[in-house]
Amino acid sequence: MRDRVHRGHVSHVVAGSTDTAKFDDVDGSWTRIAVGPDVEGWLSFDASREHLGAFEPEVATRASESLLLYFTSGTTSRPKLVEHTHASYPVGHLSTMFWIGLQPGDVHVNIGSPGWAKHAWSNVFAPWNAEATVLVVNQQRFAAEPLLEAVVAEGATTFCAPPTVWRMLVQTDLAAYRERLALREVVGAGEPLNPEVIEQVRRAWGLTVRDGYGQTETTAQVGNPPYGLVKPGSMGLPLPGYDVVLVDPATGQAGDEGEICLPLQGPSGRPVGLMVGYHGDREPDRGGRARRRLPHR
Repeated sequence: MRDRVHRGHVSHVVAGSTDTAKFDDVDGSWTRIAVGPDVEGWLSFDASREHLGAFEPEVATRASESLLLYFTSGTTSRPKLVEHTHASYPVGHLSTMFWIGLQPGDVHVNIGSPGWAKHAWSNVFAPWNAEATVLVVNQQRFAAEPLLEAVVAEGATTFCAPPTVWRMLVQTDLAAYRERLALREVVGAGEPLNPEVIEQVRRAWGLTVRDGYGQTETTAQVGNPPYGLVKPGSMGLPLPGYDVVLVDPATGQAGDEGEICLPLQGPSGRPVGLMVGYHGDREPDRGGRARRRLPHR
């Protein structure tokens, strides 16, 4: 907590009342706002309801200004702080909107923690771009049947979930919901979904779960679009806004296998959905490609 508050130059913290104690050892002059019951030393979020006046910004916001900072998972090294702008996520997520298949008037359900950048992808920017509605099913612990009942009751048309959730969903009698569902598109993200689960969903609902791939540092880069057949084990195609090449890490040459790379120069220029860089890095990457090591599939 201390590392993230200090390294992120946090000015305000909004936290659930039950979580405020986690900040007891985090020093600093940041504003403390508690959501829920009153907490000593913290402002009450409910008090904000008393201030409903219109807001007028003092200056215009430039597209190049910072909008979001997201910490990476830090699975291989210290978490990095990814910086996105008022263009890279709002405009960049047109690729995510395309991959999911969102349309005006859709009701979209995304299962994901707010600490994960994919939450911003699929709960905010992609549906807003599409003029769709976001359905949030508030569960303290994941429960398949209440979730599916909410999807039915609210007429959800598009659904995104990580493979962990899909694997739990197929343990439920999905076929029992088939005639009640309004779903048109179903997708999975976070890691490749095994073909057996995809086939179980297809048999139960007549829908194919389509994989997509991106990073905290980008929007959706590669995915199976909402048309054509899904090839088992395939990541799909480069999504609009991205030129993708595979580069041999040993030779640095493009080929049929290798690391997924995004050219930063060329006919299409720098991808709009690519981050500014890692916030606070003293030596940002100035190379000609943005790289992410990924096993070839």
